[in-house]
Amino acid sequence: MLADFLEKLGLTDITRVAGTGVVARVPGRNSSVPIVAIRGDIDALPIQEATGLEFESVNPGVMHACGHDVHATWTVGAAALLMAEPAEGDVLIVLQPAEEIGKGARALMESGALSRVQAIFGAHVDRRFTIGKVVAQPGPLAASADTFEIELIGRGAHAARPHESADPIVGAAALVTALQTVVSRRVNPASPAVLTIGVINAGTAPNIIPDRAVLRGTLRAADVETRATLQTGLRTIAKHIALAHGLEAHVEIDDGVPPVINSADAASWAAEAVRSSLGENAVVPLGTANMAAEDFAWYLQRIRGCFLRIGARREGEKFIPAHSPEFDVAEDAIAVGASVLAESARIASAALAGVRR
Repeated sequence: MLADFLEKLGLTDITRVAGTGVVARVPGRNSSVPIVAIRGDIDALPIQEATGLEFESVNPGVMHACGHDVHATWTVGAAALLMAEPAEGDVLIVLQPAEEIGKGARALMESGALSRVQAIFGAHVDRRFTIGKVVAQPGPLAASADTFEIELIGRGAHAARPHESADPIVGAAALVTALQTVVSRRVNPASPAVLTIGVINAGTAPNIIPDRAVLRGTLRAADVETRATLQTGLRTIAKHIALAHGLEAHVEIDDGVPPVINSADAASWAAEAVRSSLGENAVVPLGTANMAAEDFAWYLQRIRGCFLRIGARREGEKFIPAHSPEFDVAEDAIAVGASVLAESARIASAALAGVRR
């Protein structure tokens, strides 16, 4: 459907990439000017929708609970605006899958489709802000997200004779508490960080002390140094808490997405685009740190760029959290996102070409 829409706009350079992804080229005024990209993610979540909207998901147990449908729509909308008013150079429209599992952006990068891109822009709906307000700022905008698993191996025994065991459940209880000191005592309080344990599995019956326990969770940081501190602290504390309880700890950390860190030049181009499209007071600060992750970060490892947060709530509407069954986006955000992203591409393209607008 998205590719069909792009074809109807008159675009002919449309490529399927990374499975269900699409990359299309919108011609600019001068094909020799460095290429700029606009990325919109296409994804969904395993949640049963409960919005009651006439256009709610028709797929049981799956919904757009994080604005992916809007992200895709405003991206193709930006393509239409760029067809009507081209940028100096060509602009790639990138419709990227698998954002929620953190693999889509890497797959796009590995495909080579963005090898010549010199600047990239993307955005996320944000119901903390009202329509017409946009966050476009340099520096950290979203956190890294790594997952971990700690297996504590002990010695099983009868619940009546705990002295014959090396109890991994007691060790796990101590470890849960001790791991919280990684953030509270090893991380600079000025650096946002989160260590969350979401899963504990151990035991089969109330009168059996098991021989192992497994803890799983996530590590989140807003900068590279803090991310490394979290990982090192997790490994060290797990090892020594295990030793203190006569256990063995096996720690596995799966590196997820890095933090989103906007480049200063691209953020300035995006902020200029917001003011041009919506007025001088439209640019607002992020405020509190955003510890959710976003795989747009992979693009920023190689390409200058800016990821924006675009207001998606009408005045007076209640706040509805993302990843919830009731999540919805004020539809006016579509026009705002399309306009801001298209103008960001124009401003960036002009800057890269050395052209005054």
